[in-house]
Amino acid sequence: MDRLLLIAATLCFLTSFGYTLYALGAGRFRPGRFNFAAILMGFAFQSAFLYLRGKAEGSCPLNSLFDVLIFQSWSLVLTYLIVGPAFRLSLLGAFTAPIALMVMLIALIAPIDQGVVRRFEISPWVEAHAALSIIAYGAFGLSSVAGVMYLVQERQLKSRKASSLLYNLPPINDLAAAIGHLMGFGLVLLTISFAAGFFSQMPVNSVKFWASAAIWVVYCAMVLMHRVHSLAPRKLAELSIGVFAIALITLPGIQYLSSRP
Repeated sequence: MDRLLLIAATLCFLTSFGYTLYALGAGRFRPGRFNFAAILMGFAFQSAFLYLRGKAEGSCPLNSLFDVLIFQSWSLVLTYLIVGPAFRLSLLGAFTAPIALMVMLIALIAPIDQGVVRRFEISPWVEAHAALSIIAYGAFGLSSVAGVMYLVQERQLKSRKASSLLYNLPPINDLAAAIGHLMGFGLVLLTISFAAGFFSQMPVNSVKFWASAAIWVVYCAMVLMHRVHSLAPRKLAELSIGVFAIALITLPGIQYLSSRP
């Protein structure tokens, strides 16, 4: 049953992504309710899986790399569902779906599902620390999606070869602002996560601590430079993509270290 929920969610994201590619190829892409509905259905299936998984494990379902990847995809979609309509970034879903799809496929195909890992008497601070960290990554991931949209629009504007995609992208200044806001939101969540970890008094692997601290410092620096206008929008977009890619690549290692005393 659990696998069927994940497969259903993956098919929803694949449908959204496939529709986007078809519409772009036909030259008549219009972001709208279909993409949003497909992503919303995928999110609902993911939520049902995480609920059942958490109930079986007796804790927040973040006890294995498999769980973390599913939760990461879920948090990315959750951030889109909240931020997309708020910032009127309807096209954001067209760029979010392939990333959510990729993460889901990795989780389903890679041999990393260890089955249900039962853990009991876990401090609420520990669970809050883990969950908020992953949701923060979701916000950082969405900032990188907005960064891709910014670079795509900038390139099309410079080439003067307008397409249906260009006409549906948000104003380039709005995208730059959205990147900064999403980074700031993720940074706040990550800071609260670190505070929860401190209050939990749990033992921390030194490599995990310094890797996480480095990610926090880099995002903090980018947010501060964006606030004081010392970082050009294009550079901010490029960094949002590059830093998140590095953070995502190191996530399995951090998860592995977090499972060690």
